[in-house]
Formats: sequence, structure tokens, C-alpha cells
Amino acid sequence: MSSNAGGPSPRDFYEVLGVPRGASKDDIKAAYRKMALQYHPDRNKSPEAEATFKQVSEAYAVLSDDDKRKQYDMYGKEGVYQKYGSEEEVFRGADFSDVFRGTGFGGFDDIFSQFFGGGAGRRGPSRGDDLSLHLQLRLEDVVSETSREIDIPRTEACQVCGGSGAAPGTSPKRCPQCGGAGQVQRVQSTGFARFIRVETCDRCKGRGVIIDNPCKECKGKGLIRRTRRIRIQIPAGVDDGHTLRLRGEGEAGERGTPPGDLYVVINIPEHPIYRRRESDLYVDTRINAIEAMLGTEVRVPTLYGDAKLNIPAGTQPGATFKIKGKGLPKLNSFGKGDQFVVTGVYVPKSLNGRQKEMLRSVLQEAKVQ
Repeated sequence: MSSNAGGPSPRDFYEVLGVPRGASKDDIKAAYRKMALQYHPDRNKSPEAEATFKQVSEAYAVLSDDDKRKQYDMYGKEGVYQKYGSEEEVFRGADFSDVFRGTGFGGFDDIFSQFFGGGAGRRGPSRGDDLSLHLQLRLEDVVSETSREIDIPRTEACQVCGGSGAAPGTSPKRCPQCGGAGQVQRVQSTGFARFIRVETCDRCKGRGVIIDNPCKECKGKGLIRRTRRIRIQIPAGVDDGHTLRLRGEGEAGERGTPPGDLYVVINIPEHPIYRRRESDLYVDTRINAIEAMLGTEVRVPTLYGDAKLNIPAGTQPGATFKIKGKGLPKLNSFGKGDQFVVTGVYVPKSLNGRQKEMLRSVLQEAKVQ
């Protein structure tokens, strides 16, 4: 199912429930309970009630779960659906029964059936987990597009059994206890409400299949742990904290489901010479007071080699000059930023007698004028 499913509006989940981003679980549950009772289709018969009820339920399903909430805070709704794959997986695990206890409305099973038409009885294998790592680069490394080889420890499908977990020449059998769902339901009726508790099948341990002859290579798991070296392309001009997403390079999925993704976070430490502001660079240069008065020419470092810069007469401390096109490439755009040279003016401490006399003469002439 597409990751943009699951609600009629892309509104922020915190905004949907009317809670701040730092809200506690109790605050989130209380906000959801209030809105859910207001828009529950069994109580509210307006045409938009069901859509609103589903939207607030989706927000609660994500924000009430620590892992889903962390994924949402980092990557937004798109990141949640990329990891969990479908609405069913996003909603699964939310404690709707506790929220609706004592209200007379249905519990988790009724919520699931209302949204997806099939109840909570079947659960397919989940998509593989995402991985993340930090890659440190120098400022000089991002002047142009570059590549790096990185080693990724991860799980992959066993090549001997093809990921089935069964020894070559044999096949897994459907679990007779859960019918291949990997889960079993426990039904409890309380007054007018009926609650469904979904539990992992204890016979197949949630896999949905029984393996009589496990693969010797992976011990029946279908997955093996290995370190794979991959090459990643890094675009020119990336900044500190920029994240690259490599689809399908995360952990292997269960029973042939798609693997997760790999997120590479770029770290660029502060440079000893250059200060960065997006694609522009700033560098300091020092001239003495006499050079500031008379003007001079200096050589300043750039990421592309030294450049000559003319300092005009009468330059004041802190004056800034631009060297066009000597900054970093603009990410996802054309051209480069500029380099700015900030002048610092210092006063010489050791002058000989002749030099001091000349300066006194200049000072005297300035007073006369």
C-alpha cells in the first residue's frame, strides 16, 4: 500500500490531536479518547465523522508507540509508512481496547475491521528494519561529487535456503494452530463491549510456518548476519547533518519481504580556516595598520587554491570583501557560493627610530590638515 495512505489530510499528527510535540503518553491518550468519542461513527453520523475518526486514530496509533513516534519525529509520516509498509502495520499494536474500555464501543477488532475490512486476525511478515550510520567528511571532500565505500553489518537472506529457513529440497509447512497468520486471537466480552486480544502464536513463534528440517547454514531463521561493503555517491555541497537514503540497503525482511533502508548521516566538523554559511565560506586575513591606510595586496586561501585580493587604501577593521564563486557548490542547484574575506587590522609592536619619526611626521601633517 502506498505510504501516502492513511488519512484524508497530511496534517501534523500532533496538530491533529491538539497536543504539543513533547506531550506525554497520558496526554496523547486523553486527547485521542476525547476526539475519538466525539467522532466515533457509532455516535456521530455526520458524513465527515468517519474520516476524522480514522485520522485521529492514525495519529494516536503512531504517537502512542515509542518506535513509531521516534520514526515520525525524525522522518515524518513518509518515514513511518516506509518502515511499516502499510496502514495495517501502522495501526497494529495500538491499545485501542484500553482507550475505549467502559464506553460501550468496540475494541481493537472493531476498529481494525472498520478501517480495513478484515479484522486483526492475519499478520503478514514485516518489512526489514532501517539502519543508520554516521559518515565523517572534511569540508574539502564536498567541493565536488564524491563516493565512499562503507561496511554495513546487517542481516541478509540465507543464500543456501533462499530465505525460507528450510533445508534445501524441503519446504516450510503452514502452522496448523494459526493457519499461517503468525497470531491467534483471544476474545473477551465485557458488558456490551467485545475485546479481541491478539497474541503471537506460541507454536510457530509468529512465523506462520513450521520447519521440520531447518537449514544448517541459518539454523532455520532464513537470515544470516554478514558485513557487506557498498559504495555510496555523495553529492557536492552537502552540509553537516545531511542524510542520504539508500533504499533496500537495510536489514533483510522476513520471509522474502522487502528489506529496510539505510540512512547515512553526513558529519562535517568545523574547519580550522573556513566558516561555512550554507554554500558561502568566510575566512579571516590580517593586515597591519599601515597597509590598511595605504592599501595592499594579499593572498588568501580558498578550497580551489590561493587567490589574490586587493585591499584598498583606508580599509577599516572588520571590512569584508567577496571573492565570487569560491564557495561550495549549491546542493540541488547550479553554481557555487562565494567566499568572503574578513580583514583584521593589527598595530605593529616593534618599530625602529626612523619608522617612528616618519609616522610622527605623517601624524603632524594630518593634524595640520
